[in-house]
Amino acid sequence: MSDQQHKLDALQAENQRLRLLHECGNALHATLDSQAALHVALDHAVRAVRADSGLISLLNPTSNLLETAVHLHLPPEAVANRPLWLGAGLAGRAARQDQPLRVDDFAQDSREPFPPPGMSSAVAAPIHIGEEVRGVLVVHARRTSAFTEADGALLLDLATQAGRVLQNAWIAEQFRLKARLFESLASVSRTINTAVSLEEALQAITHEARGLMGAKMSSLMMLDDTREWLELRASSGAGPAYVNKPRLSVAESLVGSAIRRRKPLQEENVQTSTRYQNLDVARQEGLVSLLTVPLLFSGQAIGVLSVYTDRTYTFSNEEIRILSALAELSAIAIEKARLYERVLSIEEQLKQKEKLSALGWLAAEVAHEIRNPLTVLKMLYHSLDLSFPEGDPRTRDAEIISAKIDDLNRIVERILDFARTSEPSLAEVNLNELVEELALLVRHKLAKQNIRLERHLQPGLPVFMGDATQLEQSFLNLVLNAAEAMPQGGTLTLRTRVESEPGAAWPLLVVEFSDTGHGMAEPQRAFSTVLATTKRGGTGLGLAIVRRVVEAHRGRIALRSAPGQGTTVTVTLPLNPGL
Repeated sequence: MSDQQHKLDALQAENQRLRLLHECGNALHATLDSQAALHVALDHAVRAVRADSGLISLLNPTSNLLETAVHLHLPPEAVANRPLWLGAGLAGRAARQDQPLRVDDFAQDSREPFPPPGMSSAVAAPIHIGEEVRGVLVVHARRTSAFTEADGALLLDLATQAGRVLQNAWIAEQFRLKARLFESLASVSRTINTAVSLEEALQAITHEARGLMGAKMSSLMMLDDTREWLELRASSGAGPAYVNKPRLSVAESLVGSAIRRRKPLQEENVQTSTRYQNLDVARQEGLVSLLTVPLLFSGQAIGVLSVYTDRTYTFSNEEIRILSALAELSAIAIEKARLYERVLSIEEQLKQKEKLSALGWLAAEVAHEIRNPLTVLKMLYHSLDLSFPEGDPRTRDAEIISAKIDDLNRIVERILDFARTSEPSLAEVNLNELVEELALLVRHKLAKQNIRLERHLQPGLPVFMGDATQLEQSFLNLVLNAAEAMPQGGTLTLRTRVESEPGAAWPLLVVEFSDTGHGMAEPQRAFSTVLATTKRGGTGLGLAIVRRVVEAHRGRIALRSAPGQGTTVTVTLPLNPGL
């Protein structure tokens, strides 16, 4: 063959190589899915060198083993569960030496641990991601010595293209994962923060953590009062073995080290870990890889949030950041739920106090109403000047009646003395702070009734002398009355301001409570006492108590209302009551 023919053949071969590379490049760049890109690269490689089968193995960064990612024309049993160490077999040697390698006859080469059934020869080329070898492209043939050095070079060119597209696909997948995780995180934060009770919040956290991380199971453990033990408080996807496992020591457990270090930690396989305390539970529940992050609030650990997979898995830095962000939101939600439970307890105490106060007012009013006719009876009895002959038994009866009237009168006086309104215990009061604390106290109750709370507080209100406890109880009564007037929801508006009246010695502090409820037909009777009230349900003492507290502060209370137009209660307090 002439030199000219050799050159022509070489040009044709080079043209064919470039055409194949161009065709493969177009196909590869048409997708950003890593698995699809691997299939495209392998299919073109098998056809380009006229091979009979092939596979692509990728390097597992955790185990440092080559694991089959895709294969073509190979039986599943030929590639299942057959990872290779770097340097083992043709693929491992090509990766370790970072160059194309060939085997002309598997029967004559004892270095191949898993030769594909029915295949005699093979060629392999490393796949680079950046500067690092991250995989191997291998093709096989049934005939011996089927591949040439040129085939190895062509395979390396295809592997290089596949590596570049694979890198882009991984980057795109990372961005998609980030977008999905952050979108889910935003949704999770809304879900968690709608939970009211502590138990609801804990269950929502574990449910959302499991879904967000695609985990088999998630759990939330919290520190007990001694801060020495972690107790399981909620889980999602856990079986009886995990739910019933004993509490963990913070000082001795693997999960406890997240508390001690205040940092996330992950364990590749808890079933074989010497640091994991419940190996039997992990094996029984099928738990493998663990990621746990501390729950921190104001710099102090309150528990841990953990997720488990059902296979060996390495959590990425992005996933660790996402779960840490969820843990941060969860810690806030937990503290909010705890605060709400404390607020409910305080609200219940205030209600009980109000009931006792109402009972005192009721006793005072009953005693007052009894005292008037009793006084009349006593005067009329003495005016009768009853006298009977000596020895007449009616004389003793008259003495007993007189004594019992005096006893009744003393009982009434004692009741009145006991139930008289105590004078306010004066101290500096900031009206805006009082209203803000009141809003915090009732916000969940109003939210449950679909009542929107609006606050228009004049900034810089001066402090005044008053009894904060009495005033807060009175204002709470007004808010609860307003909520009762809006069973289908509505708007409650709280306003504060300073006013000046002509001729007044002191400026006035004003706080208004305006609702959009059903209103009142007879607002002038709103402050009636229990014996004159027409209110259906309740005692009718609430507003009467409010009025007396306000008057004890030398203030005034006014009410504007009409059926269907809502109600506005205005409390006016002198800046210096001069009590």
